[in-house]
Amino acid sequence: MGSFEKYLQDRIKVDGKTGALAANAVTIARDRTKITVSAPGELGRFPKRQLKYLSKRYLKRQQLRDYLRVVAASKNTYEMRYFSISGGDDADEEE
Repeated sequence: MGSFEKYLQDRIKVDGKTGALAANAVTIARDRTKITVSAPGELGRFPKRQLKYLSKRYLKRQQLRDYLRVVAASKNTYEMRYFSISGGDDADEEE
């Protein structure tokens, strides 16, 4: 979880520049199983799509992309969920 937090800190762009999180009051906080990225209101629309892109890219580099997916849980949140894999009974039902 700590490596993902550092990955986000190094790569999130604010106004087209990486590493400008502190100057724009963007904070990344980590709880036990949750990472929260918060931006002030005067920053405008913070790019939620960029967070999804970086999350998927991180999973790909860690070779976890085949097992986890990034899903929008609500308007302002993303979650990483496991793919639901059935037991293989579908092949028997088709015959």
